[in-house]
Amino acid sequence: MRIIADFHIHSKYARATSKNMVIPEIAKWAGFKGIDLIGTGDFTHPLWFSELEKNLTPLNSGLYTYKNTQKLKFILTSEISSIYTQGGRVRKVHNLIIAPSLKAVSELNKNLQKIGNIHSDGRPILGISSKNLAKLIFKIDPNFMMIPAHAWTPWFSVFGSKSGFDSLEECFQELTPKIHAIETGLSSDPEMNWQVFKLDPITLISCSDAHSPANLGREATVFEIADSTEISYTLITELIKSAKFASRSAKSVLTNTLEFFPEEGMYHFDGHRNCGNLSMHPDKSKLLGKICPRCKKEMTIGVLSRVCDLADKKNRTKPDNFPSSIHLVPLQEIIAESFGVGKASKKVQNKYLQIVSEIGNEFDILLYKSIDELKNSLDYKIIDGIRRVREGKVEAVPGYDGVYGSIKVFGGDFEKI
Repeated sequence: MRIIADFHIHSKYARATSKNMVIPEIAKWAGFKGIDLIGTGDFTHPLWFSELEKNLTPLNSGLYTYKNTQKLKFILTSEISSIYTQGGRVRKVHNLIIAPSLKAVSELNKNLQKIGNIHSDGRPILGISSKNLAKLIFKIDPNFMMIPAHAWTPWFSVFGSKSGFDSLEECFQELTPKIHAIETGLSSDPEMNWQVFKLDPITLISCSDAHSPANLGREATVFEIADSTEISYTLITELIKSAKFASRSAKSVLTNTLEFFPEEGMYHFDGHRNCGNLSMHPDKSKLLGKICPRCKKEMTIGVLSRVCDLADKKNRTKPDNFPSSIHLVPLQEIIAESFGVGKASKKVQNKYLQIVSEIGNEFDILLYKSIDELKNSLDYKIIDGIRRVREGKVEAVPGYDGVYGSIKVFGGDFEKI
């Protein structure tokens, strides 16, 4: 039994988030996407926590359902932004927290209210170090999980070039053994992380960090669960903890992640968007001392550059027993490019909703249905786009300094960097 999970999302109470990020819409779009297990996001926000209590039905497994009618299951999650000083530098690290129960969340929220304001943002900004946050949550309940979020982005992550660390040990110190996974983020993928040998014991998960329903599942983590096994909080967290050590033939296992092409992330290359949208590969920026040739200030050092700085080896292939990765382009982007219009257009939205209601969910279409199965149901160009993505035949213009990159599925003229 395949379980596709997206642990990291946000609610309408987080800044810069759609007002449609409410439980009914999250559940509906999770169905469109083919997501089986979805994070709640933002459980630290008092109003959202109240909505979770009212709308979600607890299962004995530590997971939750909505209205008891959904195949979809919810798992309690939230992101916390820690801004603090350590080692003579200001650190800004986002961490994803996965909780075993609403009771444990309630206790955590009481403690966090003593530290800072958890009412103003679904992702609260608190002056507590990552290590002390870990100490707090594991004291409340050892079954919590803490996962550094989008671990490589420049400004707010554990390895970020602007305010992060060079290792998990530097960040979490004696509590590092309790950190079992990192979220790779949109601008990196497992292949990049495999170059950093000290991450070999650490599981790599992928999540959407969605701020709108349509972005749910743009990255996800896939589990294969034995048919007779109950899906539970304990099972999912144990599979995350053991993913790098499990046999791929195990009855239940974290099998793979579903990824953006990392070039599409907004921090893949080095660059300066305020200097004429300057963007460049790390090899070039290193020759310039990572200084912008136009304003003579340091560029925003992107994820690829940061991974290269900490890497032990380039072009390392997947080590044995590690989960694999599959790179995708969201179906709405394929439809939009096939029509030659923007993905937010009504034409694309209508076509997308028609497809997922008549043919199957997005992941089934992008990954699991054969091309022959799709031929009788989809426009030829959309099918061709799906085939091209499956074969990795796409062209990328990398993102940089907060500017999303783009993936060209059907080719055409574009500026190579």
